[in-house]
Amino acid sequence: DAALAAAAALPVVEPTSNGIGGDLFAIVCRDGKLFGINSSGPAPQSLTPEALKDAGHEWEIPRYGWLPVTVPGVPAGWAALNRRFGRFSLAEVVEPAARYAEEGYPVSPITSFFWKRCAEQYKKLLTYPECQGWFDVFAPQSRGPEPGEVWKNEHMADSLRSIGESQGESFYRGDLAKKILEFSQSTGGYLRDNDLAAYEPEWVDPISVNYRGYTVWELPPNGQGLVALIALGILDGLAYEPEGVQWTHAMIEAVKMAFADGFHWVTDPDEMMIDPKRLLQPAYLQSRRKELGAQAIMRSPGRVDPGGTVYLAVADGEGTMVSLIQSNYVAFGSGVVVPETGVALQNRGHGFSLDPTHCNYLRPGRRSYHAIIPGFLTKAGNPIGPFGVMGGFMQPQGHVQVLSRCLDQGLNPQAALDAPRFFWSDGLVVDVEASMPASLVTSLRERGHAVRVTRDVTPFGRGQIIWNQPGGVLAGGTEPRTDGMVSPW
Repeated sequence: DAALAAAAALPVVEPTSNGIGGDLFAIVCRDGKLFGINSSGPAPQSLTPEALKDAGHEWEIPRYGWLPVTVPGVPAGWAALNRRFGRFSLAEVVEPAARYAEEGYPVSPITSFFWKRCAEQYKKLLTYPECQGWFDVFAPQSRGPEPGEVWKNEHMADSLRSIGESQGESFYRGDLAKKILEFSQSTGGYLRDNDLAAYEPEWVDPISVNYRGYTVWELPPNGQGLVALIALGILDGLAYEPEGVQWTHAMIEAVKMAFADGFHWVTDPDEMMIDPKRLLQPAYLQSRRKELGAQAIMRSPGRVDPGGTVYLAVADGEGTMVSLIQSNYVAFGSGVVVPETGVALQNRGHGFSLDPTHCNYLRPGRRSYHAIIPGFLTKAGNPIGPFGVMGGFMQPQGHVQVLSRCLDQGLNPQAALDAPRFFWSDGLVVDVEASMPASLVTSLRERGHAVRVTRDVTPFGRGQIIWNQPGGVLAGGTEPRTDGMVSPW
């Protein structure tokens, strides 16, 4: 209930990174057992490669407008989690978020920064008929709110209550669905009634790999948790070298190999050409481990970008733990905001390929490669806790680095999150935080990494951790690079 209350509040208080019109994934630990939910939506049935070409897009799906909009999974995910695990009704759970939207709240500093930046970026969307309403809802004064400025969205409050009172039905088959579909049809969108009405989230079994005597759990594709597991599986066979260039080099190269595999295989789970568990078998991981050399090399044809996402971790005294992540993909998403709802629709479809030979080729009803991944850690069958590092393709890289800090270095959750990070983006290019030791930066460059030192914390993700300590004590850590806190309730 607490996890869902927080999840419902985040589209209100941090709309720069998620929304009601986005997707959701979660791992729930109840009575020592893990349950996974994939609440990501597919491409609309009328969104075909031919439709993209007719709209003038031969090689890439655009980031904004109706073309990248996929079926939202967030409301259905909330409802499914509530039905299976909740003690309160969904209406009760979302009511605090509805009050924030209705009465207003003071915008936090980092959210204000990204909001104002989006307001400038989204001005180019004024030529999109379907995106005119974004400014009416999120930037009525043609700017983002200042830190501490009170912002409210009464239509979003109504939408939250409608979702809560109907157990999500309103969004897919009721009044909210009607508003979404009317707007889609009147402005050239691709969503139709059968796209919304047919949607249901999927309960899935998490997949895992062993690391330093622990078991690391992620959700199976179409999410990229497999990338984190492959990288960790490669590293598990290597000796850890404290604060040495060899270990950082190995992490970067393992991440690059894992992304190469992920970009080649990960897509809608119903259409994957390989069982993901085959990529986690010891023999395969050993074969990849043997490819590690002393120098940086090119390993992936793809380019990865940071993105906008929210992650939360919750645990209670009864042993229930939740690792939950939701996103509109990039910032506010597509720029499409359904009138009189406050609902910003995601642009997840931007991640599809228009190359017919690619595993992630756009097909109606298909779910794309998905960036958002919740993580969970156990040891000898006992739950240790939820963890996550949000931020586009930084996420598996963040999972690897934070877990290494905890399990190799023995750092507590907060210290692990405070530590400097790297972000591999393309080819040999690696961004590192300015707090990374200068000697390490020099050594990485000597090994062939094109290291860029930056004071911009945006690319390096934002994480949360809760670990179950001996004696039943819960220890939490929260991201220092953004707004957030550890809150004992």
